[in-house]
Amino acid sequence: MSTPHPSRRIKAAAVQIAPVLHSLEGTLQKVLAAIAKAAGEGAHLVVFPETFLPYYPYFSFVLPPVLMGAEHMKLYEEAVEVPGPVVDAVSAAAREHGVVVVLGVNEKDHGSIYNAQLIFDADGSLLLKRRKITPTFHERMVWGQGDAAGLKVVQTAVGRLGALACWEHYNPLARYALMAQHEEIHASQFPGSMVGPIFADQMEVTIRHHALESGCFVVNATGWLTDEQIAAITPDAKLQKALRGGCCTAIVSPEGVHLSPKLSEGEGMVIADLDFSLITKRKRMMDSVGHYARPELLSLRINAAPAVPVTHVPTTAAEPLSCAELL
Repeated sequence: MSTPHPSRRIKAAAVQIAPVLHSLEGTLQKVLAAIAKAAGEGAHLVVFPETFLPYYPYFSFVLPPVLMGAEHMKLYEEAVEVPGPVVDAVSAAAREHGVVVVLGVNEKDHGSIYNAQLIFDADGSLLLKRRKITPTFHERMVWGQGDAAGLKVVQTAVGRLGALACWEHYNPLARYALMAQHEEIHASQFPGSMVGPIFADQMEVTIRHHALESGCFVVNATGWLTDEQIAAITPDAKLQKALRGGCCTAIVSPEGVHLSPKLSEGEGMVIADLDFSLITKRKRMMDSVGHYARPELLSLRINAAPAVPVTHVPTTAAEPLSCAELL
């Protein structure tokens, strides 16, 4: 685990990027290239979109379950194992360039796939693997459910960092769990290229609100689909409309202000300097987990135990009962 950046002023990059559909290796190479490019721009933190490796399951948004089998199987074949060679490659890139990386992956764990977020420190160590608590709507046909064991803020080279995926930001208790751990930077990830402009508008409101409420920076990354990729996912022109828009890659200050122009079309990066004095400036007025909190009235209880299918109960040899106990 690295120590925080000494200047308390770091540069962050939010990456808006298109995957290589049906190719884990192809998308991985784009991730590695983007890390190198962001580092070349001076970034200390690089955030990628939701389940970017190998690609977000856009097919599940436009196909009925009865027709999803083949695409679901392809995703299984390309999904990421943690630990594994893909994790090793990203770890090596983070270490080589000295950057913190937040990456969304489809994690394959035996017979299930999960929406997972990975946080790599600047020394390449994997500090956190967490799973989306509840997949949203169509996603429930693709991913299993996560648990609260991963609702953690981790100390990184750029500061205290937490992460949530997409509509987890509409779960105020999940957000508060990270706020209570004093996150300084929040990495948010959305799929992008879905639903249309209203999705981007709602996303912007969501990330700006979290920045204000938590008094932290929010670095938000969304994916992007090309016209050719949209046509490959569905030939139906009406359904193709559902795979456009919905992109809002952005970096927001603790005061809810965009630190660089947001990106809503095409591939690219949003890069901005994060001045940590803005956290104190915001929190001296409103610290929702400190002087503005009322824990004796309102508090949060979390079951942070990992959700496992079997819990082994310790067994002890039965002691024979005494005569007195039998009476």
